Amino acid sequence: MNCVQLMGRMVADPEIRYSDGGSSVARFRLAVDRQYKRDGGDTADFISCVAFGKTAEGIEKYFHKGQRIIVTGRIQTGSYTNKDGQKVYTTDVIAEHWEFTESKNSSDNGGGFQPDPEGFPDPMGEEGFMNIPDGIDEELPFN
Repeated sequence: MNCVQLMGRMVADPEIRYSDGGSSVARFRLAVDRQYKRDGGDTADFISCVAFGKTAEGIEKYFHKGQRIIVTGRIQTGSYTNKDGQKVYTTDVIAEHWEFTESKNSSDNGGGFQPDPEGFPDPMGEEGFMNIPDGIDEELPFN
């Protein structure tokens, strides 16, 4: 199974391009902290990511340099020949889904999520918790 989930900060604003047919492609890099750090070693990995279509447009709209994001997708490898005739191998994470990681309160300080009144309502209540309807236990297939 080829499945990747990353949580990191945007290294720069996403670069978005559009094909002649109108489909969008966003390229961005994430700085992902390493769990274990060696003395004098790197503390983060910088991972190249690519998103397509609505996923790309959402990332472009809501995320900028320094903001945290969770990306779920898959690893894709490839290769090409550069202008010097050398074969270059690539590894990218194809982002198929993204999530916000910062609260509205942190967005007041320069980062995070600002809900879009036109289509992306904030699923969290005023206290930062999602409202779960009463009686939901009866609908679950397990207990």
